[in-house]
Amino acid sequence: MVDRMAALKNSIIETFGTPCPVIDLDVVDRNIERAQNLCDAAGLANRPHIKTHKSPLLAHMQIDAGAVGITCQKLGEAEVMADAGISDIVIATNLLGAARSGQLAALQNRLPLKVCADNPVSLAAYARAAEDAGLVLDVMIECETGQLRAGVETPADALTLARAIKDDPWLNFAGLLYYPSLDGWPRTQDFHDEMVAGLASLGLSAAIVSTGGTPNFEHLGELKGATEHRAGTCIFNDMMMVENGFASLEDCAFQIFTSVVSRGGENRGILDAGSKTLTSDTGGLEGFGHIVEHPNARIHKFAEEHGFLDLTNCNDKPGVGEIVRVIPNHVCVAVNMVDQLVAVRSGEIAQVIPVAARGRLV
Repeated sequence: MVDRMAALKNSIIETFGTPCPVIDLDVVDRNIERAQNLCDAAGLANRPHIKTHKSPLLAHMQIDAGAVGITCQKLGEAEVMADAGISDIVIATNLLGAARSGQLAALQNRLPLKVCADNPVSLAAYARAAEDAGLVLDVMIECETGQLRAGVETPADALTLARAIKDDPWLNFAGLLYYPSLDGWPRTQDFHDEMVAGLASLGLSAAIVSTGGTPNFEHLGELKGATEHRAGTCIFNDMMMVENGFASLEDCAFQIFTSVVSRGGENRGILDAGSKTLTSDTGGLEGFGHIVEHPNARIHKFAEEHGFLDLTNCNDKPGVGEIVRVIPNHVCVAVNMVDQLVAVRSGEIAQVIPVAARGRLV
């Protein structure tokens, strides 16, 4: 195994240089299967969030494994996925920019989208886009039940939006979107139960009731009435998921292969991967990633192209020229920094996968 890894590192640096983003397809396969099995066991449809990998090839792998469709965060991501033949798409955010720019109407002309809203301004923009497309647009209402991100905070507010959707000839009420906090599932159930009754009074029902988040696999199926789950990070995993307990280091499919390019002092060193590779997002953890070969080393600071190593606690310190593998704290932002992923299988380079939907801001 050591010899195989040494050979792979040599192949990576000789073919692509470092730093190099690498995914292990054997681990990816296991992660896709695990997520699908968890959803199947809970009786929920699996709608993976592609914001983590941004790759049509990987999205198709998830669909082939049983996913009902995909979730996107941006209209531009959905455009890329539609170009690859994927048609069942939920966009899980307010799309004001895309609606006003005409992109939403253009994509709605190509396939029936499901979009989300938590305010009447978004609904008005959606209605105009749908009228421009000449096609009724499916809208889900996002509800806030613990994360304090987007979403209406009360069932009354959500029902006001549902009534506006019902009354607009260009909009169709498609369902509810939740992202409970880890301790927020009882609150989410109370919210949802009130929504079911309120929707019934309007002559409506939620065809889709979506829960979200890789950490929330722990609570999968606890929301009575849920129909599907959307999770992104689980295809690759990262140090946040290790810290959360969902994943082990062996479940982390994405690693940055990076070279030690300087050892200016006994307890310090420099990697050729900095904030332009691993990003400055700590994910709330210590340092900026886990070095597989030297777990006691710490990436404590970044320049754009350099990672600064603190080797104080390392008995076996890396030397200049050594290639190490870093599991990022937050994999989604790291993937968005690169144009391609080098995919390996059985310890050998298998293919290069474009990150086709990266950088899609609208």
